[in-house]
Amino acid sequence: MATSDTVSLLEDAADRIADMSRADLQIMLRRAALLLRNSGSIAFEDDMEEALRDLSGEIGKTRNDMIRFIVREWMEKNTYLPVHNVDEDSDVDGTA
Repeated sequence: MATSDTVSLLEDAADRIADMSRADLQIMLRRAALLLRNSGSIAFEDDMEEALRDLSGEIGKTRNDMIRFIVREWMEKNTYLPVHNVDEDSDVDGTA
C-alpha cells in the first residue's frame, strides 16, 4: 500500500472515529507503524537487501536497527568511534 493511501485512510478514520471498528483501526495503525518504521531508509542493491533481510530476521532486529548496528561496529573497528568498555559484571562470551 502506498504512503498516500495510508495517509488518506488515517485521515478518513480520524474524521469518523466513532464509526470505525476496533479491528479496522488496528489494521490501519499497524500499517502506519510499519511505514514509519521503514521511512527514511537507505536503498541498497538487491543482494544487499536480501542479506539485510535475512540477517535482521535471524537476529530479530528491524532492518534499520541492523544497519545502525553494522555501521556502529564498522566505525568502532576502524577507530572512528571508541569501543564500548565492558564492566566486570557484564556477561561476555569466550575466555580471557
